[in-house]
Amino acid sequence: MKKYIKNIKTITCTVLLSALALTSCTKDLNVNPQDDDNLLASQLFSNENSYKQALAGVYGNLALTGTDGAGSSIVKGLDAGTSQYGRVLLYLQTLSTDQMVWSYENDPGVREIQRNIWTAQNPLITGMFGRAHVSIALANNFLRETTNEKLDERNVSADVRSKITNYRAEVRFLRALSYYHMMDLFGQANFITEATPLNSQPEAANRARLFEYIETEVKAIENDLLDPRTNEYGRVDKGAAWMLLAKIYLNAEVFIGENKYAECLSYCEKIINGGYSLATDYLHNFMADNNTNSARNEIIFPIISDGVVTQNYGPTTVMINGEVGSIEKNGASLGVGDGGWGGALRIRKQFAELFNGANFTNDTRNTIISANRDIEIADISDRNSGYIVTKYSNKTSTGENGKDQTFVDTDFPLFRLADVYLMYAEAHLRGGGGTASTAVNYVNQLRSRANNSQTITTGDLTLDFILDERARELYWEAKRRQDLIRFGKYSNGNFNWAWKGNVSGGIPISTNLNVFPIPANSLAANPNLTQNTGY
Repeated sequence: MKKYIKNIKTITCTVLLSALALTSCTKDLNVNPQDDDNLLASQLFSNENSYKQALAGVYGNLALTGTDGAGSSIVKGLDAGTSQYGRVLLYLQTLSTDQMVWSYENDPGVREIQRNIWTAQNPLITGMFGRAHVSIALANNFLRETTNEKLDERNVSADVRSKITNYRAEVRFLRALSYYHMMDLFGQANFITEATPLNSQPEAANRARLFEYIETEVKAIENDLLDPRTNEYGRVDKGAAWMLLAKIYLNAEVFIGENKYAECLSYCEKIINGGYSLATDYLHNFMADNNTNSARNEIIFPIISDGVVTQNYGPTTVMINGEVGSIEKNGASLGVGDGGWGGALRIRKQFAELFNGANFTNDTRNTIISANRDIEIADISDRNSGYIVTKYSNKTSTGENGKDQTFVDTDFPLFRLADVYLMYAEAHLRGGGGTASTAVNYVNQLRSRANNSQTITTGDLTLDFILDERARELYWEAKRRQDLIRFGKYSNGNFNWAWKGNVSGGIPISTNLNVFPIPANSLAANPNLTQNTGY
């Protein structure tokens, strides 16, 4: 993907504006076209050399936000920070839990998310709902413009035709991925495909409908995707499809009230046998060259970042600049400016305590800096309180800086093999099959890779252990909220953390917060949507 990343910005903006002009599913986003010189879709696709570039444009919505640099947003009323796909996904899945605190609560929407007091007017929630639907609109537009009839009209060459089936499968996966995030975060979505009549009012799909659609759609495209690890880095292959299926099956009891752990374990086995391997160093997964170092063998699907060509305020730029402590000013060691963002990000006490114990002292997953800091955060605005972490870096594995010292080169590992190992272990414990010895072996491979001195036995392998190990292995990878909900520890007071429920020590929150509200403007735009219970 990075081989032609230079085209993503221009093409994404072209495809984005064209797609949004042709569909009503995002009209509640109040899209604001900013470039009068953008080509119409018909003109873009008339050049058969542009099909791969148009494909890159669909991928590009995961990283880019607008048509005029990192600070622009195509969605009127939302800035780039509240409408970037990976960033808002990170906020909703991580900032709303025990793993992260954002110091600057005057930033729109942040205070409500990290204190679990959000409403349907929250701009971060609106940003996630909107940006996911933009991905869906982009995918639908690409699929409408690449039918056999359209290709015949344009007399497209046999060479391009030979690739279109694969391109379309990748785009269908990206659309299914957005519907997956909608199903998980909101429990419903505006449902529209390339077959939906243009400018019609979209129907609303609930979790059951979305689950069925995602499962059917991803299975339908499986044979049209390239085998695992045979596509260009950053593009979808069978491994990504298997991962998405494994994810919906792991969470099926939450999504549709059905046990599908056997299916989850089966797809985990397919991924594990798909040619992936763990990075030789845990931290390689989170460095500026994670597209070329040993992490390339582990990362199944990333959100691409490039510090020069695709500058954006996405998750890795946010986390690396935010990791720089107000006391430590450790930006140079992370490949950004010395002061970074002045102590923007810290961790909560309950997460820090997961690394207590001598066996975690040299564990490479333990990137906590605690010296001269209090583990407690009595005042969120006090950037000198609370521990910090340095998991992500804009340094390469050979010690060089990324190309820019604000916008980073580090790709966000949305799916990676380590998660699959832990999913296998959990699915086994929940009755999905497999063997305890295999599950223990996978966990110990992760611990060995991290230089943890303690291996586990089958007696140690419990669901509580898996939840904690997932936190240690996968923190700040947009997994924690979903994990806590699946384990019954997000709401109802089974597990509290600092500032949960807007109280410094943490209090129980209502179960209705297990899903986010449908944004108010989306409800107004589509009467088929209904507000989630409790909002």
